[in-house]
Amino acid sequence: MRKQNAEFKTAFTSEAESDLKNTDYFGFVELDDFACYVMADGIDDQTDAMSAKLAVSAVVSAFSEGPSMKKRTLNVCLKAANKALLQAKSKRKLKASVLIVLTNYVKLRYGQAGNIRFHLYRNGFLTCQSIDQSLTADLVKEERVEQDKVSIHEERNNLYAYLGQDKDFHPYISKKIKLTNADALALYTRGIWEHIDEGELKDAFADATDDPEKTVAEIEELLLSRQPENLSKYTFAAIFVNKVFTDPNRKRKIRRALMTAIPILILAITLTILLAIRYNKKLEGIRRMEQWYEDTIEYIQTDNYIRAEECCREAEKEAGKLKNEKMQQELDRLLKLIETVLEADELLNNKEYAEAQRAFQNAANRSRYVDNLGLDYIKDRQVLTANYLSVYDFISLGDALALNLQYDKAEEMYLEAKLLAGKIYFDEGRMAAIDALDRLYGAQKAEKAAADEEMQKQVTQEASAANHVALGDESFAQGDYESAKVYYATALEKYRELDDNIQKETVEEKLKSVKNKLAANAEKEKEAEGYMAKAEEALAAGDLVAAKLYYLLAKDIYASLKEDEKVAEVERKIEALDISQPEKGEKEEEKEKEEGEKENQVQLNVIFGEGAPVSGNGITSKNELTGKIAE
Repeated sequence: MRKQNAEFKTAFTSEAESDLKNTDYFGFVELDDFACYVMADGIDDQTDAMSAKLAVSAVVSAFSEGPSMKKRTLNVCLKAANKALLQAKSKRKLKASVLIVLTNYVKLRYGQAGNIRFHLYRNGFLTCQSIDQSLTADLVKEERVEQDKVSIHEERNNLYAYLGQDKDFHPYISKKIKLTNADALALYTRGIWEHIDEGELKDAFADATDDPEKTVAEIEELLLSRQPENLSKYTFAAIFVNKVFTDPNRKRKIRRALMTAIPILILAITLTILLAIRYNKKLEGIRRMEQWYEDTIEYIQTDNYIRAEECCREAEKEAGKLKNEKMQQELDRLLKLIETVLEADELLNNKEYAEAQRAFQNAANRSRYVDNLGLDYIKDRQVLTANYLSVYDFISLGDALALNLQYDKAEEMYLEAKLLAGKIYFDEGRMAAIDALDRLYGAQKAEKAAADEEMQKQVTQEASAANHVALGDESFAQGDYESAKVYYATALEKYRELDDNIQKETVEEKLKSVKNKLAANAEKEKEAEGYMAKAEEALAAGDLVAAKLYYLLAKDIYASLKEDEKVAEVERKIEALDISQPEKGEKEEEKEKEEGEKENQVQLNVIFGEGAPVSGNGITSKNELTGKIAE
C-alpha cells in the first residue's frame, strides 16, 4: 500500500573498465512497505571475482527475509554480505565496498562499509552525504589533506571498513532521515567521484526534472566527455522521490495513541512526581550526609575533635537512613579515630601522661585507615606528652643525684626540667622543677653555712698564723731574733693544727734561721764580753789606749746586736776614760800622739795580725779602728 501511494523512480548506469572487467554491482528491491537499494564495488582485482554481486545478493536476500528499516535490520544485511564474501569459494580473498539504503517511503536509513558515496539533494542543495571509511577521509578531518584533493590522494582506497573483513568489521549506520517530495538520492562508486567533483553533481541535480534517467545520462555524458586516461569501472544510480507516502490514518492513529497514552501519561507523571519527590528527598539526604562528612573532615583538620564527633554522628545517621554502607564504614573509622583522640586528650588533661601516650599511639594507628587524617595533631600531642614525661623524668633524676650529694648534676637536671617545661608552657612541671631547685638550694645553703663556718674558722687560724709569720719576719728583719723565735713557734703550732705541711715546712725553715742567728749572736756577745774584760784589764794596768780600743770593739759588737743599753754602758765607760786623761801642751800632745799611734799599730798587729780584718761588725780594718782610737 505504501509503494502504490508513493512515487520512487530509479535509474542507474554501470560500465566496465577498458579491459571489460566490471566488478561493480547495483541492485534493489521495492516491496509494498519497504524498499532496499544496494550498490557494491569489488576491490579484489580479480577478473572472475563476483564479490560485488555476492554482496548485493546477500543483502537483498537478508532484507527480503525481514523487511524493515530498523538499525538492526541494516546491521543484519551488512553482516550477511560480509559473511557471504568470507565463505565464498574463491582462490583469493574477496573484498568489496558496499552502500545500502533502506526506506519505508517516508524516511530512509543508510549503511556503509568502504568508499561508495551517498548524497541526498533537496531543492537543489546537498543536505546529507556519506563519509568515506578511508585513511584519506581521516586526513581530511585532521585538515592534513584538502577536500578537493581527495579524488587523487594516494590513500583514498586504503579502507579501514569493507566487506571481507574477518575481524574488526565496523560498518557505519546512519540515523533515520525524513524524506520530502522532490528529494533526489545519488549512489556512486569511485569511478564517478574520482573524475566528477561534487559541485558538478550538485549542478546536475539542481537542473533535474522528475525523471532520473535524464540525470543519469547527463552524469555519464559528463564523465565520458572528459575521456580520462585512467577511467576505471563506474556505477551511478539516481533515485528520485517524486512523492513520499502519506498515511491516511495518521490522525486517527494519533488520536487512538493519545487516548491510550493519556492515562498512561497521567500515571507516569504521577509516578514521576512521586519518584522525583523521593529522589529529591534522597538527594537532600545525600547532600546533608556529604555536608556533615565534609564538616567532620574540616573540624579534624582544624583539631576541633569535639565538633568533629558531633558532625560525624549526624553524618552517620544520614548514611544509615540512606543505607549507604560504604559511607557508614568510612564514618565508623572516622568516629573511632575521633573517640580515641578525645580519650587521649582527656587522659592528658587528667595528668595521666603514660596512659595518654599509649592512647595517642592508638590514635596514630587508627589514622592510617583514614588516609592519615589528623596525624599531625596526634604527633604534636605525642611530642607534648613525651615532653611532660621528660620534665618529671628530669626531676626524678635530679632527686636521685641530690640524694647522692651530686648537687651540681642535680641542679642541671632541675634546670633542664624547668627549661623544657617553659618551652612547652607546662606550668605545673615548671613549678615542680622550681620547688625541686628551692629544696636543692636550701640543702646547699645549710651545708654552705656549715662549710662557711668551718672555712671562717680555718681562715681565722690561717690569718693568725700568717700574722705571726709576718711579725716574726718583721722581728727577724730588725734583728729581734728572740721575738721572731716566739712568733715563728706560735705560727708553726697553728699550721700544725691546720695540717698545712707547706707552710709548716716554711716556718720551720724560718725557725731554723732564727736559731742560727741566735747562736751567732750568742758567740758575738761572748766575744764582746771578752773585749770588755780585756778593756778592764788594760784599764787596771793603766793602758788607757788599749782599754779604749777594747771598749770600742765591744761597742761595735753590741751595736751590731742592737743591745742599746750595753752600747750606752760602753759609751759611758769610754767617756769616763777620756775625762780621766790630763790636758797637755800642743807639742807634747803631738809627740804623744805619734808615739801612741806607733804603739797602737804594734798592738793592732798583735791583735789582728798584719792585714787581718777586725772580727766585729762595726770595724772592718785596722785603719778604721786606728781612726776611731785617734778620735
